[in-house]
Amino acid sequence: MSEDRKARGIQDALRRLVSGLLPEQPWEDDEAFSERLERTLDSAKEKVFSSLNEQPEMELGPHISDLIRGKLVHDNPTPDPALRYSTLFSRFTTLPVLDRKWEVLYLLYLLSNSPPTAELPRDIYHGAMPTMESVPEEEEVPLTGSFMGLHRLPDLRKGDPAGTLGSMATIATQWAGVADVGDERKPKALLLKENGWNLDPSEDTLLSAMPYTLLGVSSTSLEFAETGLTAPPAPTQADIAANPLAKNGAVDPGAGYFPTTKLILPTNLPLPIISLLHTLAEPSLLYRSLNEFVASTDDATSGLVGQSLRAAIGLELRGYLTLIGGLEGEIRRAVSMVGSGENRAIGTAGVTLKRCIVWTREATMGLRLMSVIVEQAKAKKGGQLISAIHAFATSHGDPFVHSFAERLLTNVTRPFYDMLRRWIYDGELSDPYLEFFVSEQDPALVENSEGRKGASSVWQDKYKLDEAMIPSIVTASFANKVFLIGKSLNFIRYGCGDSDWVNGYSKDTSKGLSYGDTATLESSIDEAYKITMARLISLMGDKFKLFDHLSALKRYLLLGQGDFVALLMEGLSPNLEKPANSIYRHNLTAQLEHAIRGSNAQHESQDVLRRLDARMLDPTHGDIGWDVFTLEYRVDAPVDVIITSYATRQYLKVFNMLWRIKRVEFHMGQIWRKYMTGARGVLRALDDKVGADWKVVRCVCAEMIHFVCQFQYYILYQVIEKAWNELSAATASPSCTLDDLISAHASYLNQITSKGLLSPETSTSKNKNKSSNKPPEAETIFLGLLHSILKSMLKYKEAVDGLYSYSVAEYSRRQDLGARVDARTKGGQWGMTDADYDMTTDGESRSGTPSGFRRPGSSLAAGGDLSSYNDEMLLSLRQRLVTIEAEFKELTKTLLAELAYQSDSEMRMLGVQLNFNMYYEVVIAKPKSAGAKKPATAAAAAKEKEKEDRERREREARDREAEKEREKRRERERARERQKEGSRRSHREGKRGAGGGGGASASASGSAVGRDRDGEGDYFFGFEV
Repeated sequence: MSEDRKARGIQDALRRLVSGLLPEQPWEDDEAFSERLERTLDSAKEKVFSSLNEQPEMELGPHISDLIRGKLVHDNPTPDPALRYSTLFSRFTTLPVLDRKWEVLYLLYLLSNSPPTAELPRDIYHGAMPTMESVPEEEEVPLTGSFMGLHRLPDLRKGDPAGTLGSMATIATQWAGVADVGDERKPKALLLKENGWNLDPSEDTLLSAMPYTLLGVSSTSLEFAETGLTAPPAPTQADIAANPLAKNGAVDPGAGYFPTTKLILPTNLPLPIISLLHTLAEPSLLYRSLNEFVASTDDATSGLVGQSLRAAIGLELRGYLTLIGGLEGEIRRAVSMVGSGENRAIGTAGVTLKRCIVWTREATMGLRLMSVIVEQAKAKKGGQLISAIHAFATSHGDPFVHSFAERLLTNVTRPFYDMLRRWIYDGELSDPYLEFFVSEQDPALVENSEGRKGASSVWQDKYKLDEAMIPSIVTASFANKVFLIGKSLNFIRYGCGDSDWVNGYSKDTSKGLSYGDTATLESSIDEAYKITMARLISLMGDKFKLFDHLSALKRYLLLGQGDFVALLMEGLSPNLEKPANSIYRHNLTAQLEHAIRGSNAQHESQDVLRRLDARMLDPTHGDIGWDVFTLEYRVDAPVDVIITSYATRQYLKVFNMLWRIKRVEFHMGQIWRKYMTGARGVLRALDDKVGADWKVVRCVCAEMIHFVCQFQYYILYQVIEKAWNELSAATASPSCTLDDLISAHASYLNQITSKGLLSPETSTSKNKNKSSNKPPEAETIFLGLLHSILKSMLKYKEAVDGLYSYSVAEYSRRQDLGARVDARTKGGQWGMTDADYDMTTDGESRSGTPSGFRRPGSSLAAGGDLSSYNDEMLLSLRQRLVTIEAEFKELTKTLLAELAYQSDSEMRMLGVQLNFNMYYEVVIAKPKSAGAKKPATAAAAAKEKEKEDRERREREARDREAEKEREKRRERERARERQKEGSRRSHREGKRGAGGGGGASASASGSAVGRDRDGEGDYFFGFEV
């Protein structure tokens, strides 16, 4: 029952399928169509049921699957359909519904290969379609959807007396590939061979003209014609980026258009012949265009490598000409073998159009490849052109393309290797068309370039490495070695004046270079690199004393020669205290010579000492010698390649900072020596009055000396000495080059300037909002803080000098008064009278007291009081010392707070060394994070600034009130002292009036005075002891 149902289902499906696919012919009536339909349906049933009754061959299943998968891969550019088929096939094989899965797949495969059904156009019959009266029973009409198509063409029907179906047979002969001649089926090639003489023009004529056609020359049968100008391709994204006008077509209409040529084929030839001629037209047109490219003479844009490309393509075209010459000989031989009157085709002689295609197939591939290379070579030259050709040799899987590109590169790279040989063996750049990856720089562009640090350098600015012109046949490291070799040879020849060595080196080592000899090329480059680098470093170190100059700069400009610096500063100190405009340079040079002769610098070479000189900077109003004095060290070529003018300025900056620190150290040493000398004499006698002040001064001086010593130690040893060791290690490397020396010296200076608090990069975020038009020194908070601290030390030194002058004056006054009192006492008098005392004290105050500490308008003779005047002067000195001390400590705390947040560990350690015992109570504010809230508007910022100004004014007001209170307190103390002095003076006058005159009275008075001085021990003629 199930089998019958299955058979009926198959019959219904076949009927629907045949009814839908079988077309109705116009000459058939309904009865004829039904009869043809039934006949076709019976034939289909027979084939289907016969295949169903056969046992399936399971071993054919994988083969059918592979056929389907191969067809999908072949017909689609992407593998996605094949992958989808694999997924569907795995699911299809697991279906339990179908029993004959392989037959279904094979049917689908056959249907996919069948040609599409289409109704033939009526006009090809040149009239109405005739009707067929009958169809023989024995004639089998194949299914329209069969994968083999129509096996046989229909014969002429009885209703076609004009024989119009003959044209259909001709068309079928051309396209189907087979035709019926009686009962024999003959292929298309056989038909063409037997009926070739019916072509117009004949195949003999076409073959005779073919050598000319393949050479791009017109003939009677095949003619070339110019088609005019062809539009350029659409602009790419790179073109639009380079020229934005190209996006909208707003460019020169004539730019980029190029002439094209076409081959005119006869129109009355069969389509197979036209197809063959189309295939042979490709090498003809390619040869014609390539020949025009070879004949062009645009050398200015293509350069030497472009000329070599033309020559290489011309060489390949000559080989093509040889091929065409051989082909022409074969064609002539075949034409001569064919009899003129015999009914015989030229194909029987062994030469056909198809065979010409086979003979020229490899040549066509070469012409096609050369045409692609020529198209890609447009707007390229030098290394870019070599890279474009080299891409075919490395990135293409076809062995023919690889070998052809390699053969082209052998000829194309000859100019490149000639330039390379001149560069690595002679140091000369022979590149008239700018094709080499090394090029000369324009001096104007170098001077105007951003980031320049100093004048143009012969080494760094004469040549440059153009990475865009580096061909892909060499690596970037290889190109950099080549660049250094040639630049070193050029520098040795012209910068060092050693052209003899370069010429000898070129004669001894020069050898030919060519493409493909990679081992020889690499060994030549490595050998040349080692020899030239060793020679250049040897010249810089031995002949031009580079390392001696670097050491001299460290010893003299970076103050590494201690005895020389001490003698120089001691000798120059008197002169440098004068105004800058009153100092003469010959005095400075004389002291410099004295310091050299008195120190170990006298053992230096004369070349180094000759370059060392003392000079003065341009002074400004109010400058003294300390502010404008500097040392300079002159260097000549070629050493100035490393020690550039920018590096010299950096050395001078470091020297000026170190010289200021040395100056402060020198003055602090003077103060210390002055105090230690006076402490054993003058200051000991005044310990009751200024002893406490000198104790404070001694402590503050110790703080300042500690600061100077620690900071100087940090710069000289932790910064300069460490950087010097790194520089020495870098220059001692056997593989060191001049570029390595330049970079090592630049790093050496950068470490000194950055860690020595000179570089703007060391400033904190507080300075980032400052205007950019300020010099870098003004933007460094560390350098500003350091200079402020050094200035406060110098001001403190001046105040201490004032205190010492006051102490000496006070000591001298006391000694003078004591001597007078002793003289009067020995004479039997009462010491000094009031009139003598006032006159003497007035005179002493005018002569013994330094004028710098006398207030304007004060005069003891005019009623002033000596004790009060001295007290005011001492209080003024004390106030100045306290103010400067507070300023120094505040600046030191600020510097310590800034150092605490530095990224460099050594700079943080400097802060620890300056405050090793936590003497300074530093309030370290946490740095603001990147996401900290900032004033959103200008009004908020202005309000914040106004608040800060108000707080500052309040602090200043509180400080002024506190100062007024202290001044009132001091005034009250001075009033009490004057009141006590008045009472004591009245008491002494009363005693003198009661005692009268005479020797006894004088003796008694002297005894009283002596008791008052010796017994009480508090006052001595009004002066506190």
